[in-house]
Amino acid sequence: MPTKKKPQVTAAPERRRELLDTAAEVFAEQGYNATTVRKIADHAGMLAGSLYYHFDSKESMLEEILRTFLDELWDGYDTVLGAAELGPRETLEALVTESFREIDRHRAAVAIYQKESKHLVAQERFTFLAESQRKFEKAWLSTLERGVAAEVFRSDLDVRLTYRFVRDTVWVAASWYRPGGHHSPEEIARQYLSMVLDGIAVRE
Repeated sequence: MPTKKKPQVTAAPERRRELLDTAAEVFAEQGYNATTVRKIADHAGMLAGSLYYHFDSKESMLEEILRTFLDELWDGYDTVLGAAELGPRETLEALVTESFREIDRHRAAVAIYQKESKHLVAQERFTFLAESQRKFEKAWLSTLERGVAAEVFRSDLDVRLTYRFVRDTVWVAASWYRPGGHHSPEEIARQYLSMVLDGIAVRE
């Protein structure tokens, strides 16, 4: 087995990104446990030993993939949640749109998160996944609760059930969405929102 080496700080950022993108696709397709460094290297067109010049393990690759995805997701979410001028309906619309934009940017990472997070959180280096999930749930529940209180959403709405429905409906799109398709992430978000909000918005 090749000797593991520390990542080279001088590695080109573009090449590092390419390798992470390749690893994400392999993890998403074959599963984390079934993926070896050799498999990632084969898909990247390089020797397994050469991959260790960039990353010290497949765990470090997965961690960077997921952290990059979640950091970008929360940059977008925090902007939405911090916008005082947005009402609860507009906030929900913006959160859904940001979610689809992240699926467009990080489809493989979202698929990995969906499939693997329950198992990964048991590992110390991936406990950040559980913290992100708690923040995610709080953001969506508070938005729905605010909408019910403002009589924008139905008073009989089960906000926790609605949260789970919207969450699963949005993120499952990573299983079929492909960047560069016929519909932009914004257009898909509009279609989803039309279906969802017709069911939970107060009718005039």
